[in-house]
Amino acid sequence: MEYEPMEKEREIDLLEYWKTIVKRKWVIVVFAAALMLSVGIITFNIVPKYKAMTTLLIKEEGSRMLSIEDEFGYQRRVVNLRFYNTQLKLLKSKSLVERVVRKMNLPARPEFSADQKPKKSLTTTVKNLISLRWIVPEKKPEIGDSMYSIPSSPYAEIANVLQDGIEVSSIRNTNLVEVSYKSPYPVLCSDIVNTLAEEFISFSVEKRYETTQQASDFLSEQIANLRGDLAAKEKELQRYGKRKKLFFLSDTESATMSKFADLTEAYTQSQIERIKAEASYRELKELEVDSLPQFVSNMMIQNLKTEYTRMRNEYKEKGEIYKSDYPVMVTLRAKLDSMRNELENEIAKAVDEAERTYSSSLKEEISLKNLLEAHKADVIRMNSNAIFYNSLKIEVDNKRRLLNSLVERQNETLVSARLGGLKTSNTSIIDKAEVPKFPVSPNKKLNLILALFVGIFGGVGLCFVLEYLDNSVKGPEEVERLTGLPSLGVIPYLSPDGMKKKNRYSYYSKYKYSYSEKKENSRREEALPDIKEIELVNHLHPKFFISEDYRTVRTSILLSHAESPPKTIAFSSALPQEGKTVTAINTAVAFSQLKEKVLLVDSDLRKPRLHRIFKVKNAGGLSGYLTGKVSIEDAIQKTNVKNVWLIPSGPIPPNPAELVNSGKMKELMEEAKKKFDVVLFDTPPILAVVDAVIVSSFTDSTVFIIHAGKTEQKPFLQAVEEMKKAKAKIIGVLFNEVKIKRDGYYSSYYRYHYYGEEERTE
Repeated sequence: MEYEPMEKEREIDLLEYWKTIVKRKWVIVVFAAALMLSVGIITFNIVPKYKAMTTLLIKEEGSRMLSIEDEFGYQRRVVNLRFYNTQLKLLKSKSLVERVVRKMNLPARPEFSADQKPKKSLTTTVKNLISLRWIVPEKKPEIGDSMYSIPSSPYAEIANVLQDGIEVSSIRNTNLVEVSYKSPYPVLCSDIVNTLAEEFISFSVEKRYETTQQASDFLSEQIANLRGDLAAKEKELQRYGKRKKLFFLSDTESATMSKFADLTEAYTQSQIERIKAEASYRELKELEVDSLPQFVSNMMIQNLKTEYTRMRNEYKEKGEIYKSDYPVMVTLRAKLDSMRNELENEIAKAVDEAERTYSSSLKEEISLKNLLEAHKADVIRMNSNAIFYNSLKIEVDNKRRLLNSLVERQNETLVSARLGGLKTSNTSIIDKAEVPKFPVSPNKKLNLILALFVGIFGGVGLCFVLEYLDNSVKGPEEVERLTGLPSLGVIPYLSPDGMKKKNRYSYYSKYKYSYSEKKENSRREEALPDIKEIELVNHLHPKFFISEDYRTVRTSILLSHAESPPKTIAFSSALPQEGKTVTAINTAVAFSQLKEKVLLVDSDLRKPRLHRIFKVKNAGGLSGYLTGKVSIEDAIQKTNVKNVWLIPSGPIPPNPAELVNSGKMKELMEEAKKKFDVVLFDTPPILAVVDAVIVSSFTDSTVFIIHAGKTEQKPFLQAVEEMKKAKAKIIGVLFNEVKIKRDGYYSSYYRYHYYGEEERTE
């Protein structure tokens, strides 16, 4: 009968995974306990840290104040979608943090002094050996550590370290921002957070009114220059009138002077319009979408700005819900970009319009100036002295009006600057940081819980790694998958405690397995001596559970051939000490219990054992028959087991392989089959010597013995391949010394074999 390896793909079996976990449960326990111990040592030696936190309110629209910007269409910067991200970055900016360091004079704080270099401790050693980054991240030098030393430029260096420790986060769907800092010193961390909030407000106020201050400086410079010109013109007018002793003009001359006065006033007004247009044009050229004023005279820009602001706020609100690549966000982003482009185009048109207005105003001023110069000649001809006097007077009046206008605007700018000095801002402190009373890290309970869960899952993973690295043959299903060979039975491991269990009921009750009480009621009364050896257990204790397992093996062998049971059977294994001899003896006893004549042949001519177990002389035997020194009748010896005869190995020959491969061996088998019902051969290990392969090739069947959990796949497969090359007929595999546990690998298989045998023996 030929058996081929199973080629079908293995399916995922959750029950097998569970059995692997139960089998190696102590790996999980030890791993989890070791991890919790390590984490506990590290956690309880970490310096506790305190966390102080303040809450800020940052509005998009600050208080609107008077400034020069109002005259030319400017306001504070319009906040867009990037506003809050900018504010969060500013809160951690190096310049702001350095202001905090300087204001608090942190180099002088006692918490930053470096008294001595820390010594290495057990905690440091454990941290270096076990790098649990997920619980204890690599510690950076902190300003609060005793090992921290103040460099030559303390403010910048401390600011760098302080910057890394500041945490800034926005509260979802609100305009609130939380600023926090951790430190081993509770008072220090609260002082740092509060000072940072105050400095941020001051910083934002300074930046916000920087444009207003620049406008104020510009006006001051223009007013100073204009006052100088006005004073010079007034003195010139006074000197000229006194020197010429001017008088009133005639009606005609008065009309000419009136027209000249109107031209002069128009020229002055054109100068004012030109200055405004020039200023408007200069400022509009620098204008961007993100810096539009709140109110714009151009209705188209005003409407577009209103719609753009609405769409931008809608995009911001939906950005809190959806990701940026979500279709709704992509569509809204496209509309927002389109609206922005349209607004930019309108601004560009406004710039062009301002440029045209400025050019027109400039041309009008030049035209009026030329006209005024031409008309001035006519007036001079009529009364040059009076006209010149009046022109000087008109020029002085115009300069005075321009001066008054600039002074009024300067006063408004100064009011705005004073309001800025009052530190009005769009940022305010909602909750000041209080001195923390309890540390926030390490979280000892959480660390231990995480260590427990990670230890359990890590231990489970380690179980599967060990199971994967375990190259031993684990069970019948694996044998069938690797070689296609069926299982003939399972012989449990007989522990010292198991030696005292005389029947299957008492043995399995230890593992809470169900068993037929009807069959055991008649067996519980038996009082058998303690079993000390297993070699003849089937003979000495036929009611012992292992004896029944050997009878199961016997039945499997009888059923392995469909036509007729095998007459000659070899027992072998890949390596020594896997249970060949014990299996051969107890299987022989099992056959004898069927009233059959059984011959047991010790064909291990190198390390024989059967004669010692049966306590017979090792004279003659197999080697004597194969060398022709004794006949088969003289080689066969009667044992103390009914219906069991033995051919011991005889004296150890120098050439065992040549003897078993001789024609005499075949003759022995033929003669034995005539005299006995079953002939069993105990052979040496297959990979140790070639004897087992030779003997197995002569027999009708071969039983392969596997030591459960010990026999590895590679030698097992190599031995099977050697047997197949020799055309030995392997009828199946017997698993020896199986440690059967509840929910273990072999438990269900073992129960299946036992109940099958129970049905056959009824």
